[in-house]
Amino acid sequence: TINYLHAFNKPKMSKKELENREDVQLLVHAFYTKVRADKVLGPIFNGIITDWESHLNLLTDFWETQLFLKRKYHGNPIKAHNEVDDKMNHSITPEHFGFWMNLWFETLDELFVGDTAFIAKNRARQMNTMLYMKMYEHRSK
Repeated sequence: TINYLHAFNKPKMSKKELENREDVQLLVHAFYTKVRADKVLGPIFNGIITDWESHLNLLTDFWETQLFLKRKYHGNPIKAHNEVDDKMNHSITPEHFGFWMNLWFETLDELFVGDTAFIAKNRARQMNTMLYMKMYEHRSK
């Protein structure tokens, strides 16, 4: 398995444009390495996800679809997030989404520059709001 933390330990690493699936894979792996180690988010993700390799491949497909319109992702993120919230006894808060967003922006800023990185931030911001609102609506059903 590849250690994606190496990208953060290089001195004065030059940032590049987010251009292809390999870049998306680097982003997803580096980001979820941080999430898994995070004191707030880690217990949630590590408690729910049992097959990280499969999950990271799914999320690489998701972000490749979002950023490059490759149509590789065919899941249902609303349903998935509602199921996580159910398993967590409806304890997911806007702050959890904020922590996630901060780590996403931090990882993007460490690795990439350019328009596609900017789009990745905007898409995440839009999804962040929508997913929490759908989760909140699901709680009242």
